[in-house]
Amino acid sequence: MRLFGTMMGAVALLGLMGCERAGKPAGEEQQAAAAAANEAMLVKTAADSSLTWGACPAPLPAGCELAVLHGDPTKPNADVLLRIPAGYAIPPHTHSSAERMMLVSGRLDVRYQGAQPARLQPGTYAYGPAGRPHAATCMAAEPCVLFIAFEGPVDVVPYEGAIG
Repeated sequence: MRLFGTMMGAVALLGLMGCERAGKPAGEEQQAAAAAANEAMLVKTAADSSLTWGACPAPLPAGCELAVLHGDPTKPNADVLLRIPAGYAIPPHTHSSAERMMLVSGRLDVRYQGAQPARLQPGTYAYGPAGRPHAATCMAAEPCVLFIAFEGPVDVVPYEGAIG
């Protein structure tokens, strides 16, 4: 009986601690939910003329372009489109953030260190772990366009080793 009472006390304590989910006070969660509720809905296509395409950050070679769809690339949770010319090779690099990707157009061969090479076709989803060296080549006759959702700020760190 004593063990049951101790367990019930622990459950009650955990229940009280649950009032602050994920380490945030309930007021902060409500403020974040209110801010999200006021955020505008957004719809874009890769061919949208309102997209602003700019050069990819170094060390990616000239010809690669990025368009920010949502968020701020210097902060967590930015969504971008990456456009690379036909036959273009993205050199080995890493990101400090994980990336979630879906190919919009073209055919893209992707190689992540420690994984089998993959050929992405339009509509193919891929996940890239943070810090994992990778490279890619656009294998299509037209540019490859890739949607990428970054969990953390967007960065590109050159990688000098081999990707197998």
